Amino acid sequence: MNDAARIDAVMQQYEAMRKEVAKVIVGQEDVVEEMLIALFAGGHVLLEGVPGLAKTLLISSLARVMELSFHRIQFTPDLMPSDITGSEVLEEDHGTGKRSFRFLQGPVFANMILADEINRTPPKTQAALLQAMQEREVTAGGTTHRLAEPFFVLATQNPIEQEGTYPLPEAQLDRFMFNVRIGYPSYADEVTIVESTTGEVAADLQKILSAAEVLANREVVRRVPIARNVTGLAVKLVRATRPDQPESAAATTEFLAWGAGPRAAQFLVTGAKTRALLQGRPTPDLDDIRRLAHPVLRHRLVSNFHAEAEGVDKDRIVDLILAEVAP
Repeated sequence: MNDAARIDAVMQQYEAMRKEVAKVIVGQEDVVEEMLIALFAGGHVLLEGVPGLAKTLLISSLARVMELSFHRIQFTPDLMPSDITGSEVLEEDHGTGKRSFRFLQGPVFANMILADEINRTPPKTQAALLQAMQEREVTAGGTTHRLAEPFFVLATQNPIEQEGTYPLPEAQLDRFMFNVRIGYPSYADEVTIVESTTGEVAADLQKILSAAEVLANREVVRRVPIARNVTGLAVKLVRATRPDQPESAAATTEFLAWGAGPRAAQFLVTGAKTRALLQGRPTPDLDDIRRLAHPVLRHRLVSNFHAEAEGVDKDRIVDLILAEVAP
């Protein structure tokens, strides 16, 4: 299949997946779009929203429309690193009496991982997921075990209740391509949600995408051409978030203590390529960069005291930077 045919096929798969997920998830079109962009781009997603907004249902629905192995990990304060990665056990051969160690794989060995309430577990357990997310491998007992491709982590956390939680460190936040936020549904959507979830008919989701197709689509994303000015806008946006730099935006100087690193520009470009591909366009434009600025940047910025005192949140800061750098 040539690239033109592959672009058409990817667009059809994307639309089919959106329709299937819409059987279960009402509204939240932007959230679904961002989740699918990350999936096709090969990135991980941190999903934030108050309880009851179907974060877990959205992720499990995505797993149901793809022929991928799926594991859900409920993060709790007593969860140990080996509970995620797996551990070595001592086994005895009853025939020979010899003993040997065998590695038992943990739930991280799957194509899709739902890390539910990831900020509920201590840092040492959060860090166990770090190597898997970045290197696509797990080391135990001095042996490195490769994870199956594609590998996709979707983590959830509640942004309101922070008592008894362990906020993710910046190094781990930077591993997530997007920080996706789910808001309350509209009145009409909420009526539909109540009617559809209190009836007797359950949605039957069809499989759309296989693991081989996901990997093939990611290769096509890499080959999507991008204009120098589009790449330049991504880099300018990221550099404008860094205080005490010549390219700093006015909002950065006023409200930020730390800005985003180079990985943010990489994800902006990869995400823009993927969004263009999913919409059937051969190359991304400046609007794709603007559209993805918030999910890429909001979790990579560190506010200063002035921003917290004035109640200026990360999305507002990104808005101000966009207005200055990419009006």
